[in-house]
Amino acid sequence: MKPTLFVLAAGMGSRYGGLKQLDSLGPNGETIMDYSIYDAIHSGFGKVVFVIRKDFEQDFRDKILSKYEGHVPVEVVYQSIDKLPEGYTCPADRTKPWGTNHAVLMGSGVIKEPFAVINADDFYGRDAFRVMAEELARPRDRKGDYCMVGFRVGNTMTENGSVARGVCETENGLLKSVVERTAISYDDNHNIVFTDEEGNVQTLAPNTPVSMNLWGFTPDYFDYSDREFRKFLDRDLNTPKAEFFIPLAIDTLINSGEATVKVLDTDSKWFGVTYAADRPGVVAKFAELHKDGTYPEKLF
Repeated sequence: MKPTLFVLAAGMGSRYGGLKQLDSLGPNGETIMDYSIYDAIHSGFGKVVFVIRKDFEQDFRDKILSKYEGHVPVEVVYQSIDKLPEGYTCPADRTKPWGTNHAVLMGSGVIKEPFAVINADDFYGRDAFRVMAEELARPRDRKGDYCMVGFRVGNTMTENGSVARGVCETENGLLKSVVERTAISYDDNHNIVFTDEEGNVQTLAPNTPVSMNLWGFTPDYFDYSDREFRKFLDRDLNTPKAEFFIPLAIDTLINSGEATVKVLDTDSKWFGVTYAADRPGVVAKFAELHKDGTYPEKLF
């Protein structure tokens, strides 16, 4: 059974302005997502599921989905802030989405096979999809047997501001902990830094593994996530900016012994458009990848 690619495309695009998932960055109008889907298909993925916001469904279907027809089966699910488990009601003043792991939960009705989760607006590189597809094809005899691609933080930075990354601690090839750091940036000396919960500035070595939200799961993850989301809501339903991130659920499952997460290494260099100033550099990189033959003239 081929794995499924689950694309998180419901982001607001607030830092960049507009629907960056629909932005044409390749020489023939390709989006970053097009490259991910091309790489995933060529690495052995058999289906693509997108989670989007209902309010840009038509734009998404017209500009994005139409091009994949005949190349790979596609399904769409929707994330909205009022889509909560039975017994919970979204606070009237809530405007922020519930986070990445809430988006993952939206796929529970249509994904019945091993699946990888990616962000729509990150370029991961073919090697990352290759190692993920190989790992998801491995037979499993228990629940909670997951994986992630660990990027080196120095390969995931932008010169144009801060980034959010799941900073990972590993032991014997397995994930020990992952902590979402929402503002990692370069300091004046070009060190990679973030500010911790106590307000202290911490430095990260460039080879520190980080999560770029390229996770590999089996369908049992939906059951665990539903349970943990309910606990999150019991605690944070009325906290306007609280989010249910994938690393939050993963950390809980690792600590409880219910899951192990194998960290797959890659030297792939991430790039993406976190800020408008990132755009010219990304356009230039895609042009070069077509020119050197990494990608054909036309992806789809």
